[in-house]
Parts: sequence; C-alpha cells; structure tokens
Amino acid sequence: MRQLSFPRRLTTAIAATSAAVAVIFAGPAVADPTEQPATVDVAQAVQGLRSPAAGNPEAEAALNQIAANGAIPVALPAQPFQIPATSDIGQNGQGPGVYGSGIALDIDGFRFGFFGGPGTIAPNQAGAKLEVIWLNLNTGQSGTNVLNEHLDIPVDTTIRTAPLNTGNGLIVAAVYGSLWHRWSVPVDDAHPDGFAYQKGTIQQPSFGAVSR
Repeated sequence: MRQLSFPRRLTTAIAATSAAVAVIFAGPAVADPTEQPATVDVAQAVQGLRSPAAGNPEAEAALNQIAANGAIPVALPAQPFQIPATSDIGQNGQGPGVYGSGIALDIDGFRFGFFGGPGTIAPNQAGAKLEVIWLNLNTGQSGTNVLNEHLDIPVDTTIRTAPLNTGNGLIVAAVYGSLWHRWSVPVDDAHPDGFAYQKGTIQQPSFGAVSR
C-alpha cells in the first residue's frame, strides 16, 4: 500500500480538525445530553504541571495565568485545545485578543502544535520561542518542549514539536511563548523579500487535555 507523504498526511489531519477549529473561535459547542464526557480540573492539572515547570520562569508564569480556569472536557488527539490562547496582536495583528490554539496531532508520532495569528507562520523563528509543558496524569511522565517544526508550504498551518514519548493516558498541556508570522506585501526597501513580519507574544496560554 502506498504511503502518503508527510505534507499530504498533514493536509488530511488539518482538514479533519477544521470543524473543531471553527468551534474554538465561534463559541462552546452543545454536547449530546446523553453523553457524559470526562473532565479535567484545570487548577489540579496546573498543580501537577508545577513540578516539570520548576526552574523555568516562562513555564511557571504560564501556569499562573491559566490556574483560575475551571473544569474542561477531555479531547481526543488531533483536536484543538479546549482553552485558546490570547496574545498582544490577536488573530488579525491589530491588537490584544484571541490568538490561536494549541493542538494535539498524531502525525508520524504524537506531537503538540499550535495554529493561529495573522498571515502564516514564518519559516524563521529567530528571536521567538514557542513551548509546550505537558504532564501525563496516569504515568507521571512530563516535559517541556519547543515547537519548532514547520514546513514552508501553504497547507502547513501549524508549528509542532518533534514526536514525543508521552506514554498513554490522560495528558494535560499548555502552550506559551512567542511566534513570528508573515504575509505577502509589495517588494520595497522596507520589505525586500516581499513579506511583512509580526511577532505575537502569548498573554493567556492555550491549555488542553487529551487522551491517548
């Protein structure tokens, strides 16, 4: 059987999550009243994340920002995080507001990613750093990883970690930091490569719970 290339697998995964992405920015979905989804208490999860965050000022600050949230339903992999991020530039680059969301992906291994912000993700992230801190509530495995994998092609709307060995179980994670975006503009002295650039800095981290 012919194996799909990574860009095609990525396109398929992005298409599969498009409806969930719309829900993130349109408002909460109404669940089937017969379903009783599992939930995670954010405050308790944050307390568990404080151990892998110890000694990392950025991670500790991110956890302090999300500690006040209540319970959230647990998502399956390849879905956006339940709590989106806010930043200093928002989705359109015009000022503070909703920015984007962390996402769990199962593409060539389990990864965490992020999508959002104005334009597209810039291929050069020098001077910016986007990270995820995560904890497997079942096994105690945890880690902090940089999101730095991105293909400079139109279908790639996420930036991702390398494949992670998180173990199976219930995993909570938060994405925080900063990210460069770019979009096409006429070539001139200020834009010799035909792109304008803007860096978004997350103010409210994106938080999610996924089950593997």
